[in-house]
Amino acid sequence: MPRQVNAAESGQNSFTGGVRIRVRIRPRNGQQARLSPASSQVMMYRSHPRRNLRMTAKSVPLALGLVVASAAAYAQDAGTDSSPIRTMSIVPRVSVTETLTNNVQLTSVNPQSDLVTEVTPGIRVNSQGARLKGYLDYSVDKIMYAQSSASNQYQRALNTAGTLEAIDNWAYIDFSGSISRQAISPFGTPSISNTAINTNQTEVSSYQISPYVRGRLGDVANYEARYSRAITRSDAGPFSDVNSTNGTAKISGNTAISGLGWSADASQQNIDYSNSLPAEADRFTVGPSYAITPQLHVSANAGRELNNYTTPDKQSYSTSGVAVNWTPSPTTTLSASRELRSFGETHNVNLEHRTGRTVWKFTDTKDILQAQGQTGVANLGSIYGLLYSQFASIEPDPTARAQLVNAFLQANGLNPNATAVSNFLTSAVSLQRQQELSFALLGVRDTITFAATKLESSGLNAASTAANNLNNPLFFNQFGFSVNYTHRLTPDYSLGVMASQQHTSALGQSNSQDGRLRSLNLNVSGKVGKQSTASIGFRRVVYSAATPYNESAVFGTLIVQF
Repeated sequence: MPRQVNAAESGQNSFTGGVRIRVRIRPRNGQQARLSPASSQVMMYRSHPRRNLRMTAKSVPLALGLVVASAAAYAQDAGTDSSPIRTMSIVPRVSVTETLTNNVQLTSVNPQSDLVTEVTPGIRVNSQGARLKGYLDYSVDKIMYAQSSASNQYQRALNTAGTLEAIDNWAYIDFSGSISRQAISPFGTPSISNTAINTNQTEVSSYQISPYVRGRLGDVANYEARYSRAITRSDAGPFSDVNSTNGTAKISGNTAISGLGWSADASQQNIDYSNSLPAEADRFTVGPSYAITPQLHVSANAGRELNNYTTPDKQSYSTSGVAVNWTPSPTTTLSASRELRSFGETHNVNLEHRTGRTVWKFTDTKDILQAQGQTGVANLGSIYGLLYSQFASIEPDPTARAQLVNAFLQANGLNPNATAVSNFLTSAVSLQRQQELSFALLGVRDTITFAATKLESSGLNAASTAANNLNNPLFFNQFGFSVNYTHRLTPDYSLGVMASQQHTSALGQSNSQDGRLRSLNLNVSGKVGKQSTASIGFRRVVYSAATPYNESAVFGTLIVQF
């Protein structure tokens, strides 16, 4: 099972400044415990960044649960003298954005200009307790159109993730959730901004909870058992809803032969699509592993799986695979795996290399995709993911490193979620291959990031693909790249330039489709007060397709934290 990404590795979009709440807890022995300030690495950016996450009214129980559990965790931590010092922060904020666009409906026929006003209150909670590590960010965006008031709307945003240690060193609960805007179809009209009046965009909410236990069976083996439940809902209609459950169990150990180990894995997965055939898969694998050197490890596996990915009913198949992991230095890692499955070959290649001021990453993955956007974790192909890898040599602790990355993003006016290709809804199992090359250079005053992505996707079950109503083709390809350059004008102000292009092509059941989106964005951002930041910018968007459009817009934003 893929490793679960915890809150410390995925807190994005944080703003600096704000109010830090210090909690004093008086233990029974009369001594006082005091929560520590932010780490020295974060302080060097003159800020206390917070983790980000977004929420809707339906997510209030989750938000309250995180806060209440956090307070309980602090109270429990304070009960012993040996407890480490912990912090909790709650930062409310409000932002106002004005956008003047010459094409609010993204059309080439009688384009309409409009002045768009956004008022966005939000709150951010960050917990770093001994038992609970997590973050929550919730905001509601009120969008008002001067010329098209009938289109006034609310847009909600959520990003949350965390891990609760329920029983010391044994039982844990991972959770995550997100609410964001996504494209319904890769061939509908794409949007760079969320304020465009666009019927191809919809609000998508995804939540996942995953309790698990892990431990050791004497001196024989390590074990982990996990249950995961995930749901995805969309305003695009019931045909895009997805429910999934997944149970996994793993046991591994060593042998009397030095460097030789073994492992066994079992999993059961059920995925229900609201307007497509369900997908079911049961799998069991077992195999040896061997450490050739402390830096070089190899492994192999063989087993059986039952699934209905390509047939109406579940069929049994044999599987086999090999893997290698090589870490020649602390700054260079290479991992590669290949498996033969019922639907063909799958593989996963990851190469990463860091220097003092650069990070290089290449990934090549081919595997099953059940549903887009089911967790609120960070996209490691984004600018945030690149900088998170780059800062590993500065701050190994995941929580402190996330704060450090957020401080750097805010100080340099970078968009943490910028990627080469955009996401869209899926409502059937597909086979996807994604290749990504990314690079980041951090200078004293200049930062350059580059990301290129190639995506190939095909439906595995023709009946399932035909049943869904998302108008997505059976086979499609996407290629995109983005380049971001940021220059620090002063210690408090930055100039940013971002250029991107995305090309989508496909062969559907009856016709071919093609679209190319190009955009250029310039902005200046910086502090205008102790708790306030502001930015002004310009964007130009050109979309070439069967329904093309051009758009130019100027915008300004003021963010105040309390």
